Amino acid sequence: MDAATKFALLAVLILGVVIACAKPLGKYIAGVMEGRDTFASRMGGPLERLIYRMCGTDPSREMSWSHYAIALLSFNLLGALVIYGLQRLQPWLPLNPQHLGAVSADSSFNTAVAFTTNTDWQGYSGESTMSYLTQMAGLAVQNYLSAATGLAVAVVLIRGFIRHNADRIGNFWADVTRASLYLLLPLSIVLAIALVSQGVIQNFDSYKEATTIEKLTFDNPKTDADGNAIKDDKGNAVTESVTTQAQTLPMGPVASQESIKELGTNGGGFFNANSAHPYENPTTLSNVLEIAAIFLIPFALTYTFGRMVGDTRQGWALMAAMLVLFAALATTAYVSEQKGNPSFAQNGVDSQATSMQPGGNMEGKETRFGVAASALFAAATTATSCGAVNGMHDSMTPMGGFVPLFLMQLGELTPGGVGTGIYTILIFAILGVFIAGLMIGRTPEYLGKKIEAREMKLASIFILTTPTVVLAGTAIGVVTQAGVAGVANPGAHGFSEILYAFTSAGNNNGSAFAGLSAALGQSDAPTYQLSEEPLPPAPPPDDRAVVAEALRDRPDVVAERLARESAAKFADAEHALWFPTVSALGAAGVVPYQQAGLTNPYSAIGVNVSVPLTNGHLFAARHSEARLRALGEEQHLRDLENRVARDVRVALLDAQTGLQRLDLTGQLFDQASQAQDLAEARYNLGLSSIIELSQAQLNKTRAEIEQASARYDYQARIAALRYQTGALK
Repeated sequence: MDAATKFALLAVLILGVVIACAKPLGKYIAGVMEGRDTFASRMGGPLERLIYRMCGTDPSREMSWSHYAIALLSFNLLGALVIYGLQRLQPWLPLNPQHLGAVSADSSFNTAVAFTTNTDWQGYSGESTMSYLTQMAGLAVQNYLSAATGLAVAVVLIRGFIRHNADRIGNFWADVTRASLYLLLPLSIVLAIALVSQGVIQNFDSYKEATTIEKLTFDNPKTDADGNAIKDDKGNAVTESVTTQAQTLPMGPVASQESIKELGTNGGGFFNANSAHPYENPTTLSNVLEIAAIFLIPFALTYTFGRMVGDTRQGWALMAAMLVLFAALATTAYVSEQKGNPSFAQNGVDSQATSMQPGGNMEGKETRFGVAASALFAAATTATSCGAVNGMHDSMTPMGGFVPLFLMQLGELTPGGVGTGIYTILIFAILGVFIAGLMIGRTPEYLGKKIEAREMKLASIFILTTPTVVLAGTAIGVVTQAGVAGVANPGAHGFSEILYAFTSAGNNNGSAFAGLSAALGQSDAPTYQLSEEPLPPAPPPDDRAVVAEALRDRPDVVAERLARESAAKFADAEHALWFPTVSALGAAGVVPYQQAGLTNPYSAIGVNVSVPLTNGHLFAARHSEARLRALGEEQHLRDLENRVARDVRVALLDAQTGLQRLDLTGQLFDQASQAQDLAEARYNLGLSSIIELSQAQLNKTRAEIEQASARYDYQARIAALRYQTGALK
């Protein structure tokens, strides 16, 4: 099965499941939000009424649009304050096994606003910044409430279409409660259980320390007593070489936050790597579940809209428009990523899909997902307001990176976030109906509502606000020092990083071209430089020592040798059954009876000799079987030793060849470096053109790539040799 077929099947599977669920789930959402009697309301009714009593609200008392807006803004402002307070007071609150300190004021404010608005922009690393309490009581709770708020706004807009001459649009507290209690919470519990079954962790344990197989050597910035980086006279960070074999594995209640992160199209990850982290998204099935969860509610809301307005065809039409746009753009992203980087092909790098590699542009992608699932996830997370990522968007090809950027700039309406997608596409529908009405000379009307100047002004403000914010922010970012300080890549790609950041923030997405620091202007952040591990020693020229070592230390050879010895001893024991057995029996004592002529003491001894003359050839058969088994084990041992000796000799020859290739590529690199120096000297003297210098630089780059490839190949072959000799277990 080729890569394109796999992508098509994956997309059809996910979208097919989502579309199949759209009607029943959309019907259920309509019933819940309209307050109808459903199975869920009968089960959760007592809890719902308890919440209303605790909050002192009457769900039957509807609000005007102004009161509804005030309630919405006040509620979310309170949520932002709670998140801010949890971060600032974190060191003194429970469920902080790593004793993480208080989050800085600016980062706390950024995070509080991001999670309240469903943007979930993260300028921090979750596993090293947030305690379990902050993650659960702050971020996860707001994931529910921000999604419920978006759904409430969408339902209010739909009520505006279906109600005539009414100054009441519903009760905000009832809408948010029902959306959270009857929709988001049950779906999140089901998805969390499914994710746990795939390996997503859910615990309150302290972080674990693991010992790695290989040592890691890196340059670590030195810090003073206050934890600030020490710099030299030139302002550069002073580093020291550190070697470690320890790795810290973060723990935490991940599955419960991962489920609402996707279902609520929030996107904020428990870990810094988000859904690329194996504790958040460990398997192919978990990846499929997460993409489907992102789409589930937004697509279902199209049917909810059609059902509430009394014409389901309207909902199906909106869904069809969303699907066409998404399918076209997702396919564009996949094709671009699967073709790979053309510059690699020019340098001899094979990026074609084969049985040994997925092919395409695999930079920044998880190998367990590959190009197809990564491209589909990137399109899904930016077609909605989710922003979760299972790969680095910054590493995508130019056209592949354009797709998520364009999907966000469309307004995230294919299908958009929970609530936000449906009301955004309805605004565009109003605009389209108005333009079509003007073209045919009829009064524009949608669902029985006339679209006049006031409606168009409001729709225009809605449509133009986000582009204005994005473009103004980008303009400020590219002309100020603080704006460009966090850019990791100069030139056009650096501009794309800034544009992507403001597009993501302005459209409530939260994903990023990762080269841009989330906190713009943080240019003095500590940097880490990895140093190469020293090459292993050269393989021995003679194979006798390594073969002897393998025959002595290989676990499979040792096990087979013990099996042979056991079989031989068992055969000897079976043969010994033919030998005669001799047994002796003796007795002695004193008779208490007294009589003349009889002695009281007595003693006796007897000898029994048993000779197995015949037993139906049982012993002969058992001895023959044991002897044949011993011979078989002996033959197995000889065969294994021959195979091991052969494999060791082949591995040794491969290692010697790898060393020769490493030496050769080193010589070629030295020659290419000398040729580049000569070309630079000739160019500086005006004796050659820029073409000759560029060719010399290209040759040096190719030689460096070949040397790095030979170095990796040599290390792999040495590891294979160590494995064959039993040194690497």
